Amino acid sequence: MALKKKPVTGMKDILPAEMAVREYVMNQIRETYGGFGFNSIETPCVEHIENLTSKQGGDNEKLIFKIMKRGDKLRLDTAETENDLADSGLRYDLTVPLCRYYSNNAATLPVPFKALQMGSVWRADKPQRGRFRQFVQCDIDILGDPTRLAEIELILATTTLLGKVGFKGYHVRINDRNILKGMASYCGFPEESFDQVFIILDKMDKIGMEGVAAELLEAGYEKEKIDQYLALFGSVTPDAAGVRSLGETLKDVMDPEMTENLAAIMDSVNSIATSQFDIIFDPTLVRGMSYYTGTIYEIQVDGFPGSVGGGGRYDKMIGKFTGMETPACGFSIGFERIITILMEEGFTVPGSTEKKAFLIEKGVSADVMTAAIQEAMDERAKGVCVLVSQMNKNKKFQKENLQKEGYTEFKEFYREALK
Repeated sequence: MALKKKPVTGMKDILPAEMAVREYVMNQIRETYGGFGFNSIETPCVEHIENLTSKQGGDNEKLIFKIMKRGDKLRLDTAETENDLADSGLRYDLTVPLCRYYSNNAATLPVPFKALQMGSVWRADKPQRGRFRQFVQCDIDILGDPTRLAEIELILATTTLLGKVGFKGYHVRINDRNILKGMASYCGFPEESFDQVFIILDKMDKIGMEGVAAELLEAGYEKEKIDQYLALFGSVTPDAAGVRSLGETLKDVMDPEMTENLAAIMDSVNSIATSQFDIIFDPTLVRGMSYYTGTIYEIQVDGFPGSVGGGGRYDKMIGKFTGMETPACGFSIGFERIITILMEEGFTVPGSTEKKAFLIEKGVSADVMTAAIQEAMDERAKGVCVLVSQMNKNKKFQKENLQKEGYTEFKEFYREALK
């Protein structure tokens, strides 16, 4: 039986042209985030199954690639459920592993701790444009800082990076889970129903205001409450003034400090940011991860469905490992989606090294080959990229392919003479 040459569904081979863009963006990430004081760390790609299924990852917990137990621990004859067969799994994000990492190493880490992670994660998801089953995530997190300085630094670092790789005119949508709860409470929804209400609200960008109203009505909520709830969203402007105005409306059900904190974050980012983007208050922003406890945000790029980045505050998650709550806040860029956009736009790596190709005819003498290699070494010493390769029969096709890889100059070496 012939072996399969195509990658597993939802995973892909990366060709040299894309790899060059990926490496460039990764270098920009390290340089930019390093300039903001973030420290690179690495966690294992395999995580304890108990950690991955702790009811903090939302729908991602349904998409885990589980790893079967090994050796005498794998007992197929007595297994009753899937979890009896698995004791670990491939990580579906970098946040759960980071919390375990911090809990295990906190004694040796500074406070606050600014972490940078880049690595592959795996989800048994339905593949689509910019979405794969194996993909790279890039996270920055600040652990141990309860103040809005953390959110401001995370937003500024992320938007500075996006500006460096050519993004502009995009939108940073921002909200707070406490404001979501305050609005629901103000309109009379019982606290035990909040999760269901927010799940429906999260569909706003897909089904619109009327669709949300219909689903809430179908779920059994009173039309008067639904109308009041949706009218409240329509009355809010998307700027810091709108946040403060909403805080005044909700002052009887929510601490005004919640809205003041969010408005202050928006004011600070607007006054300091150097990249071209809008920061917009979006009271319909929910984000699905149940571990978020405060500020949440997403990046929206016109013409691209879904977000290309997001994050928020998750102050209670580390406490599930240590028993002590630790303030935590993070921002993740959708690395694969950013690469997809750049590749579709024909992005070329700026300031690329000059690339030359030396093509050697088959059967040249040792002296000619040595001369060609020596000349290539001299060029390389000057910082030039030189490919030394055997000349193909179809030299024209060979050159066309090399030009696609960025080679602009060619030199040919033949059996008897140098041309």
